[in-house]
Amino acid sequence: MAYKTLFSVVTDIALAGPVLDQAVAMAQAYDAHLDVLCMGLDRTQTGFYYAGANAMILQETITRAQDEAREVETHVKKVLQNSDVRWNVDSGVAQLADMGRHVAQRARFSDIAILPKPYGEKRGAELEPILESAMFDGATPVFMVPEAGPVVTSPKRIVLAWNESDEALAASRAALPLLIAADLVRIVVIDPPAHSPTRSDPGGLLSQFLSRHGVNCEIDVLSKTLPRVSDVLMRHAMDTESEMIVMGAYGHSRFREAILGGATRNMLENCTIPVLLAH
Repeated sequence: MAYKTLFSVVTDIALAGPVLDQAVAMAQAYDAHLDVLCMGLDRTQTGFYYAGANAMILQETITRAQDEAREVETHVKKVLQNSDVRWNVDSGVAQLADMGRHVAQRARFSDIAILPKPYGEKRGAELEPILESAMFDGATPVFMVPEAGPVVTSPKRIVLAWNESDEALAASRAALPLLIAADLVRIVVIDPPAHSPTRSDPGGLLSQFLSRHGVNCEIDVLSKTLPRVSDVLMRHAMDTESEMIVMGAYGHSRFREAILGGATRNMLENCTIPVLLAH
């Protein structure tokens, strides 16, 4: 398996730099084609003609979104024209509530989606549904790019979070090209259940599966010494000087994580190195 079609979405020029740098570098490393969707968004979210409005107001929001799309498209094309990768840029406008449909339609024909960190200062409300639409409706793994940091194409040390879930297995398979190229993959198991069928060898079956693909891996069994699983993962990645984290996403519902928190949301909020997620 190799990544041959990469996909990204740009809605804000201010956030485009790290994402495009990562996407171009991966396209070069894997001899892949890069598709970029440039979106202008009508953030009014009305979806209907409400009392007191007039056609001029509605047209103004559409015109503003079209201007944003053209501005983003011009910027992205300027960046990609200076690269030596194969690329395609498409643009469009949508209301925030309908944007996911357009993202998923294109993401589902990609091997991986390269997207910015969805939470943080000066980050639009559209970034979270873009990531979730690519992952859920597009059934595409997501490579989340943090605010800053070096471009990662062949990380030498990777932390792979393992909890025996379908999501973690999907992430492991989606990350195979990166795992195979790494010098060492640390399969991290946090507080394995005492009554699991694999309690005597947590992570053993996964390590066997990966080893047969040529992945050099070790198993690290850790205690949950911090309040959140994501904190333990991030600290372990820092302690081992790992360059990337691979994990399953949203083992609980998105609504539950939005209200109560969860490993996926906390990781997307706080991680400072790239994260590959799959559901």
